Amino acid sequence: MVADIPDASRRLFEDVDFEPDVHVFPEGTKTAEDAARAIGCEVAAIVKSLVFDVDGEPVVALVPGDLRLDTNALAEAAGGTKAGRASLDQVRDATGFAAGGTPPFGHATSVRVFADPALRRNDPVWAAAGTPTTVFPISISDLDRLAKPIWAEVT
Repeated sequence: MVADIPDASRRLFEDVDFEPDVHVFPEGTKTAEDAARAIGCEVAAIVKSLVFDVDGEPVVALVPGDLRLDTNALAEAAGGTKAGRASLDQVRDATGFAAGGTPPFGHATSVRVFADPALRRNDPVWAAAGTPTTVFPISISDLDRLAKPIWAEVT
């Protein structure tokens, strides 16, 4: 692992069977477009880890950077009736990470994770590594193994 990475990124990978290749972009990778530009990949290869509230339950939706989350589809996949974006405090409480740097796994609580099958268009994909300035590539098989998502069309 890169020596000069933020503590949040280091913490993300402490207890997982995965050797990350963390890239640090001081200018930030807050949006999928920012991340794709910094990395030099297609926007579709970016994993957006979005935290939403479904009927009072925080859930994480993993969607490709070129697509938009369908909140009705997410609510249905989660067995709920209504989904809305989680507040910044809810994001941090549920995942242990700040919005804009939320990784697809390694969360502080056992939140359910939903992944859109469109992510499989690219392999590997790039995800946030715990901060808005860090990202890492991950194969779809490792993403599936570590995030343990429920695969559902949520875009």
